[in-house]
Amino acid sequence: MTGPAVTGPAASGPAVSGPAGTGPSVIRRMAPRTIRARLLAGLLALLVLTCGGVGLATTEALRHFLVARLDQQLSDTGGRYAASLEHQGAGGTATARSDTRAQAPGTFGARLLHGTVTNAGVVDGDADDPGVAAGSRPADTDDLVQLTAADQRALAALPVGGPAASVRLAALPGYRLRATAGLDGDVLVTGLPLEPVEQTVHQLIMVELIVFAVALAVTGVAAALWIRFSLRPLGRVVAAAEGVSALPLASGEVELSVRVPDDDSRTEVGRVGAALNRMLGHVEDALAQRHTVEERLRAFAADASHELRSPVATVRGHAELALRHPGPLPEQVTHSLTRIDAESQRMGALVEDLLLLARLDAGRPLAVGEVDLTRVALDCTADARAAGPGHRWRLELPEEPVLVTGDADRLRQVVANLLANARTHAPEGTEVTLRLEERAGRVRLTVTDTGPGIEPELAAMAFERFVRGDRSRSRAAGSTGLGLAIVRAVVTAHGGTVDLASRPGSTAVTVLLPGQP
Repeated sequence: MTGPAVTGPAASGPAVSGPAGTGPSVIRRMAPRTIRARLLAGLLALLVLTCGGVGLATTEALRHFLVARLDQQLSDTGGRYAASLEHQGAGGTATARSDTRAQAPGTFGARLLHGTVTNAGVVDGDADDPGVAAGSRPADTDDLVQLTAADQRALAALPVGGPAASVRLAALPGYRLRATAGLDGDVLVTGLPLEPVEQTVHQLIMVELIVFAVALAVTGVAAALWIRFSLRPLGRVVAAAEGVSALPLASGEVELSVRVPDDDSRTEVGRVGAALNRMLGHVEDALAQRHTVEERLRAFAADASHELRSPVATVRGHAELALRHPGPLPEQVTHSLTRIDAESQRMGALVEDLLLLARLDAGRPLAVGEVDLTRVALDCTADARAAGPGHRWRLELPEEPVLVTGDADRLRQVVANLLANARTHAPEGTEVTLRLEERAGRVRLTVTDTGPGIEPELAAMAFERFVRGDRSRSRAAGSTGLGLAIVRAVVTAHGGTVDLASRPGSTAVTVLLPGQP
């Protein structure tokens, strides 16, 4: 029984959330994610709704039909049993002679006079019922029904001569009752039980539940097989896309031989497959052109760097020779020769960096040997301290030497470039820390400084070639923009990775290298 509706502020307030882990978030987590699961869930949901609608319609139709038959039976039998019930005698003894002929067991009869029930009974179908054996005899007291005041009011409220109504009495289960006018100014009420109707309806509901459950199970299995078969072309499209996504497309020569076999334009999946094949063709052409351009640029950089080594060395040699002239030189000439020597050294370093990057891009093998990174860190930190005495240098090393396999000169260049980068781009007084550690077969080398940091857009391309600092970093520092590019190329050639993280007050470059087995 439902209570009264709640109104006022309590009813219009915010909804109270349930326990943790319930609500829409749980529904979203439990919802199917794949197309196959969603199609199957949607089909089963529609089937459940259809079965529920059919079951509800058939159940209500059967209930209505059986109740109509019950009403017709009440109309056919008339009020014979109710009319045979007369007033009780003095002292409450039964003096009625009830007529139960052609009355079904469970038939209810009552006689009302001036709105008061004078007598009420039920045909129970046993041998002592009048009419069962002798047609008409004194009523059995077991057949009489004691009605409560509420039951009497419910019977008195029945419309005389109107249609039958469903009434539930305290002493009896649900009944279909009909009131008719008697011959002596009384009201006769006749009723038949609704229990056979309810039992039939319940049996129908059980049969429908079993049939619908079997239908859902069979349909679910058949639908899962059919959906799996229908989505096989889409699975091949997914496999092709996953195969392409696993290819290394960042650099080098790439062959995109993967194609989707389903390209029938009459189907949606076929159109997707055809579009994907065209896209893969365009991507393959673009990658081929990019590889050709990269090869030409690498060849040009290598050839140009190689050709520049000799003239740069010649210019530097002539400048040094002129500076060693025994005779006096004008101060302006000496200054010019000094600048020529310095710039030729800088150009020579740039040429050597370009040659190194060209060799690494060409995949030339590096020297392989055992390298003590602890010794390399000590030497490079000592050199950095001498070059930048205004910085505060810290070194954090493990107790045992850290050994890796690789090219000692190139790894030394990596550490030197990282320290030089921190020294060049961080103001004096900045603390620079070199930390070396080994964990789970991986060697981690980190260079951290407490400088102003790097802007995010610049940090994202810090390892690209010829990338210089932002407006706060002057070109007067002499940076070529190749230091971190060389670091990444050397580390990648050793099978490692390099990463940069920066924020105001902290910039850290982390190098991960495979340790020795």
